[in-house]
Amino acid sequence: MAQTEWRWRHLAAVAALAAGSATVVSLAQSSADIWWTGYGNGPDNSRYMPSRQIDKSNVTGLQVAWTYPFGDTGSSPIVVRGVAYGRGRNGSLVAVDARTGKELWVRENMNGMTSRGFNYWETKDGGDQRIIFSINSLLQEVDAKTGKSIMSFGTSGVVDLRAGIDGRDPESIGNIQSNTPGEIFENLLILGSATGEGYMSPPGDIRAYDVLTGKLAWTFHTVPRPGEFGYDTWPKDAWKYVGGSNNWGEMTLDTARGIAFIPLGSPTYDFYGADRIGANLFGTSIVALDARTGMRLWHFQIVHHDLWDMDPSAAPQLTTIRHNGRRRDVVAVTAKTGWLYVFDRVTGEPIWPIEERPVQKSAMDGEESWPTQPYPTNPPPYIRHTFDVDDISPYLVADRAAALRARLLAADNKGIFTPLSTKDTVSVPASNGGTLFGGAAAEPRTGAVYVVAHHNPGIVRLLRPGEGRGAGGPPMPPGQIVYQQNCQTCHGVNRHGTDTGVPLVHADADAANNIAAGAPRFDAAAIRAVLAAGKNRMPPFPHLSTADVDNLVGFLTLPAGGRGRGGFAGRGAEPVGSGAPPELIAGSGSAWVRPDSPGGRGRAPVPYPEGTPDYTRYTINEYHTVANGIRPPFTTIVKFDLNAPAVKWRIPFGDDPALAARGITGTGAPATNNGIILTASGLVFGAGLDNHIRAWDSDTGTPLWSSRFGGNFTGSPVMYVMGGKQYLLVAAASTPARRGGADPAAPPAPTGWVAYALPR
Repeated sequence: MAQTEWRWRHLAAVAALAAGSATVVSLAQSSADIWWTGYGNGPDNSRYMPSRQIDKSNVTGLQVAWTYPFGDTGSSPIVVRGVAYGRGRNGSLVAVDARTGKELWVRENMNGMTSRGFNYWETKDGGDQRIIFSINSLLQEVDAKTGKSIMSFGTSGVVDLRAGIDGRDPESIGNIQSNTPGEIFENLLILGSATGEGYMSPPGDIRAYDVLTGKLAWTFHTVPRPGEFGYDTWPKDAWKYVGGSNNWGEMTLDTARGIAFIPLGSPTYDFYGADRIGANLFGTSIVALDARTGMRLWHFQIVHHDLWDMDPSAAPQLTTIRHNGRRRDVVAVTAKTGWLYVFDRVTGEPIWPIEERPVQKSAMDGEESWPTQPYPTNPPPYIRHTFDVDDISPYLVADRAAALRARLLAADNKGIFTPLSTKDTVSVPASNGGTLFGGAAAEPRTGAVYVVAHHNPGIVRLLRPGEGRGAGGPPMPPGQIVYQQNCQTCHGVNRHGTDTGVPLVHADADAANNIAAGAPRFDAAAIRAVLAAGKNRMPPFPHLSTADVDNLVGFLTLPAGGRGRGGFAGRGAEPVGSGAPPELIAGSGSAWVRPDSPGGRGRAPVPYPEGTPDYTRYTINEYHTVANGIRPPFTTIVKFDLNAPAVKWRIPFGDDPALAARGITGTGAPATNNGIILTASGLVFGAGLDNHIRAWDSDTGTPLWSSRFGGNFTGSPVMYVMGGKQYLLVAAASTPARRGGADPAAPPAPTGWVAYALPR
């Protein structure tokens, strides 16, 4: 990580200026107004609210101030200048009065839109206000005051994110947009991508676009090109066929210094790397870039030659600690590994040593696993790095516990960094363990960092090409076979949902919203996006072949009970209206739509480039997670004091509703990708998967308040101050949660967007 001397002098000078300057919230209309401007509350993504109005003495007085019944969950709203923007009626983009919940405008038919919030930008005088997002890999903007598309942006109002990736035909690339919206820095939008996790997926270039014109300002190649730093950590010309190493989760900006801290995912294919021998920079790394130019300032690779998909995706956290008698500005990075990596913000120097230790060697044909991996010496790991029969949950039913025990005893099980093979292997923490997107928060000045920790190991093996693809299955459409093998456990035999998965069809007719009973809840583009990148607690499905995905999409876009051959039913269907009053409808759909769907060509497996060996394409047999098979707690909130450093406390995050119905509490809700909020008054707010929003004392972790809402919640709560009143906003599903712990005798509770505040 050698750097030029002028770069360090430049950064040191900027840091000195930043240390003596006050942060200005340019979006506030008055000194009393504080807005929630992004997925994690602004470019630092700290999820920290400086207001002290709601505190430990009065939090129990919180009451529902307003509701918006059409608000969607899993897509955190933003609140700016008194307006909440988010996903509402039947896939619409909506603007709602943040004081009353009254609809201001509705833009219909926005399925395929960025699901984890939006970006907001305005001119210094506030005259030009824009909401920035993507639909089906088309970056675009709408006027925040009217909901109308800004047609001067890009070409015909959009920027095609598939274009401009070196060496890749845009028509061979599927949906590439991340469900996380990127970050605004000055007049630039810095954007990651969700490239897919299969062989031959595109590389995850970090790109910055001019907010006014849509013009590309800079690109950072996460799979280096010839002559670039890190190129020698890959095979020759790997950038032509290796993909991933992408920022599919969050990123963080130190706006005072102009530094973008970007967590990067694992290279593809995630679990077998014979075609990418080497350390594979910048895969599974944290990279610090100059936000104005995209120049690399420093980096640290969390896993070398990643074979476990243990990448970081939560926002790096900025805080200040006292270390060796002086104050240091640091960035703390989480990952699926279950360690917290802490660096000097400017130089990238680890605050505590990170040791390279030998790890087990892979025995797979053609594979050359990296001989060592980084082990932080401080702080201690916050999740378990082993999983054996003594760790099986005592609450499992007997037959499931016996089956899990037998599989564990027969599996290769040597702890973290055990390489995969064609035999069952225990993967711990696994690619759905540790900390995931939305799972980190920090107090900017105290050295306190909070993480949502997932104890979620798995068991997985590699399949040879063509192995285990449903041969000899029942005589049913191919899409239904794929559904039965991969989706039915969570979403039910009839697609009506279960305790662990949402319904995929509408159970009842809704005349007001023009919805027929049995109609699919998601269109083809939305299904493809989720299969590629995951959403909320649902993981991506990289092991599905292109044909599998095509057949599954065809099956899921048929009405319940419909018949078809697994093609693309529903792709050409007429758009469904929102049901909003006509005078509120600001427009419909994307500013521009491609003649064909994303990735319309390239359905057959893409061959390796000429002169490159035709590597064997192993895939994993299943998405490997034991979920509630491990001894609880399944999910916890952990507070670190980085001045010590030490874990100050850990508490369960919510409850497993099925176990709570049996009187078993304190378990933490399994596999919840929900975020938390911190306040200057010493509170932590969060909602698990058990229909409750809670507040805890940030000093001790002691529970102080809870409130039940009527729908399930996934995502991050929102907090803002408007007109002198502090609001807590929860995007609870407008469809009642289908969870085993729901009490049918419980009184009605609010759904949609639910805003809490103290009474006057």
